[in-house]
Amino acid sequence: MTQEIEIEYKNLLTKTEFKHLKSQLDFPELPRVQTNYYFETDQFELKGKRSALRIRETQQTYTLTLKEPHPDGLLETHDRLNVDEAHEWLNGHISFHPHTGKQLNSMNIASEALSLFGQLTTKRWETRYKGVLVVLDHSHYSDVEDFELEVEGPTQEAVSTVFNELLSEHNIPIRKTPNKIERLFTELSQ
Repeated sequence: MTQEIEIEYKNLLTKTEFKHLKSQLDFPELPRVQTNYYFETDQFELKGKRSALRIRETQQTYTLTLKEPHPDGLLETHDRLNVDEAHEWLNGHISFHPHTGKQLNSMNIASEALSLFGQLTTKRWETRYKGVLVVLDHSHYSDVEDFELEVEGPTQEAVSTVFNELLSEHNIPIRKTPNKIERLFTELSQ
């Protein structure tokens, strides 16, 4: 699938809350490890359009994803990259691919304006729960580690219901939770 609408709710967790949730739901014992490499222009044009561009590496598989605002959540546009293409991007030799390139061109973002701005590695545990995907992320970037709950599903109502139930049942307060790229960029700018 080259495009999809992502509907998700997020909440930062303490390490204790993270461990508690992990023990309460049916998560796999071992996480999936992924590294996100984020790209931006010197003028932060993507951020200005409330968008983000990343390559996600998971088990030597590379996916280039552009996230853009959408009325129902985020529009994600994907292109698969082979190892050589991913390494080209990571080494500053950026060439557009069919799906993400079309979207970036429509945003007037030039390939030569993009560069690698940072990376973030996440240990991710996922489980299906009440018709939605519940995710626990333990992320590392710069000298920071954080813990996050994500609930993703087919409708705002389904996601909101499970998200609020989980927080309420486990006495976890709702916290302002910037997305991963915002947290990374905030840390890098300090």
